[in-house]
Amino acid sequence: MVDLGKIEHSRLPIRSDIGNLNLHIAQIGKGELGTVVFLHGFPEIWYTWRYQMIAVADAGFRAIAPDFRGYGLSDQPPEPEKATFEDLIGDLLGILDALGVPKAFLISKDFGAFPAYHFAIRHPDRVQGLVTLGIPYTPTGFEQMLSLPEGFYIKRWREPGRAEADFGRHDAKTVVRNVYILFSKSEIPIAAEGQEIMDLVDPSTPLPPWFTEEDLEAYGALYKNSGFRFPLQIPYRQLSEQRPVAADPTIKQPALLIMGEKDYVIKFPGIGEYVRSETQKKFIPNLELKFLPEGSHFVHEQNPEEVNELILDFLKRNI
Repeated sequence: MVDLGKIEHSRLPIRSDIGNLNLHIAQIGKGELGTVVFLHGFPEIWYTWRYQMIAVADAGFRAIAPDFRGYGLSDQPPEPEKATFEDLIGDLLGILDALGVPKAFLISKDFGAFPAYHFAIRHPDRVQGLVTLGIPYTPTGFEQMLSLPEGFYIKRWREPGRAEADFGRHDAKTVVRNVYILFSKSEIPIAAEGQEIMDLVDPSTPLPPWFTEEDLEAYGALYKNSGFRFPLQIPYRQLSEQRPVAADPTIKQPALLIMGEKDYVIKFPGIGEYVRSETQKKFIPNLELKFLPEGSHFVHEQNPEEVNELILDFLKRNI
C-alpha cells in the first residue's frame, strides 16, 4: 500500500490552438532535482503511476500525472471522434507552460508513449529524458499488427459501434476489470468469430494478485465519470495516425525502455524481434533497454520496486 494522501489534485485550464479545456492533474514533490511528467495508457488513469509518483517525489523530484483529455476527471472534448494524437501533444506542452516547467523527464506507458516520443521530437529543448514502458519507438508505426486475425482486440475496438455495444453490456468497473485481466496475460487478446472481447474473461476469474479491489474501485469510479467514448478514439481509432511529423524522426535525448518478458505486446508481429535487435538505436541512439523476466503489460504496478529502481537510476544519471 502507498499513502496517496499527500498527492495534490487540481484542475488545470489548458489554452491552445486545438481548443480550451480543463485537465485533471495529480502532483507531489518539491522538485529540487527536476520534474517528471507521467503519461498513462489504457485502461489506465493518473492512478496507475501511484507507486512511481511517490518514489520520485521522495527522491527529490516533482511528479506530475495528468488524466489525458477525455479520461478520468479531465474534460471531454466537444467532438471526441475528431480527436487526434496531436491534441495530446498540444496538451502536454500546455501543461508544462501552465505549471512553469521549462524542461521535464517524460515517463509513459502503452499509448502514452506515442505523445511522449513525438513531443521529444517536436520540442527537444523541453525534454530531459524519456522512460517508456511496453511500447518501443518506431517511426513507421505499428501497422504490422493489423495482420492479426479479425478477432484481435484492436481491430474490434477500431470498428465504430462494436466496442461500444460490447462494453455497454457491463458497468465501467467490470470493463476495467476484464481489460486488466486480459492485458496482464502473455497471450494477445483475440476473440473467436461471433465472440466479443469482454466474453474472453470468465466472471469468476480473479484479479491479478498485485491489483486489489481497492485499485479496481479507483479505476472504476474514474471511468464511470469519463466513459469510454474518448478512450476508444484515442488510442484505438487513431493508431494509424500517430507517426511523428518531422524531417528528422530521431530522438536524441537519453531514453530507457522497460519491457516485461511476459508482456503480450512482444508477441505482436515483428515487435519482439525489433525490440531485441539494435534497430531501435537507429532512431534512439541513446537508448537503454531493460527486460523484467516475469513482467506483464502492467509491469510498473506488478513490480513497482524494481521499476522504481530502474527509473530513479535513469533520472539521477541524467539530471
